[in-house]
Amino acid sequence: MTDAYTTSIRVEARPDEVFPYLTDARLMVCWMGDWADLAAEPGGAFAVNIEGTPVRGEYRVVEPPTRVVMTWGVPGSDVIPAGSSTVEITLAPDGDGTVVQLVHRDLPPDEVAKHGVGWDHYLPRLAGAVTPR
Repeated sequence: MTDAYTTSIRVEARPDEVFPYLTDARLMVCWMGDWADLAAEPGGAFAVNIEGTPVRGEYRVVEPPTRVVMTWGVPGSDVIPAGSSTVEITLAPDGDGTVVQLVHRDLPPDEVAKHGVGWDHYLPRLAGAVTPR
């Protein structure tokens, strides 16, 4: 049995300004992770180290500037192995800003709240990192 965590945040920038922070390794580490190696195309690698924890998966959907879907997990983990859960992020225009909607699916029930704490920490960092043009 698996569950999902859903959250959203408003960012004071347009979707085309937010989108690169989900696909460009240099920008990803501005808000989440210490290191990233991203190949933002379907089947491309999604690799981020977050506070020393390797998160590995692959991009499934890359639709600039509105949607990214990637698999997510930790190599060697028995709880959430690499690529075993799915993160979907959609970007919807909201006036001069963007509503970032995140759904993290396929999580073991005991992991939903833990991942919620993580996303609730990192998404505000995304909002602060994006630099509108």
